[in-house]
Amino acid sequence: MEPIPSNYYDLFGLEHRLALDPRDLEKRFYSLSRKFHPDLYTLKSPEEQQYALDATAILNDAYRTLRDPLTRAEYLLKENGFDIGEQGSKNVPPELLEEVFELNMALEELRGGDEEARAALAEAQKKFAGMRDDIDRELETKFAEYDRTRNRDVLSEIRGSLNRRRYVRNLVNEVEKELVETTDAPR
Repeated sequence: MEPIPSNYYDLFGLEHRLALDPRDLEKRFYSLSRKFHPDLYTLKSPEEQQYALDATAILNDAYRTLRDPLTRAEYLLKENGFDIGEQGSKNVPPELLEEVFELNMALEELRGGDEEARAALAEAQKKFAGMRDDIDRELETKFAEYDRTRNRDVLSEIRGSLNRRRYVRNLVNEVEKELVETTDAPR
């Protein structure tokens, strides 16, 4: 029993890159799944059975992480020593301060029963979703640049973009949740 690589890229035999071919990743996943499937180890020793279970758990985590470009980027950042903390509400990206203030006002108005705030929230939802999409395009460009150059400064820029994206995603989710809850609430 060979040791199971703890690094997700190494487990799949992949170069440590941000851009991956999803079909190739899936093919490697299924190949390794067949190799480590616990059913193949039912007549083996308890140690080998545990090995198969551990390998399958690591494989599933690795696949979930690497198949999504954003979690893959976070993984690569961690692998390169970058701290990936949660974006706190006190760390509002400066370019969003005014929009966040207006959003919070509209949320409070809607929660207070002012139905006219619904239109402002719907508009904010579109605006933040557009920002999220812009950040996704920006990340795609930065991913390619990092893969080409392996420049740590680019990783730092990616980290900043991921933090902004996380913050904007949270805003979009908050607006969507509030719009649904106030629509479903009895009047």
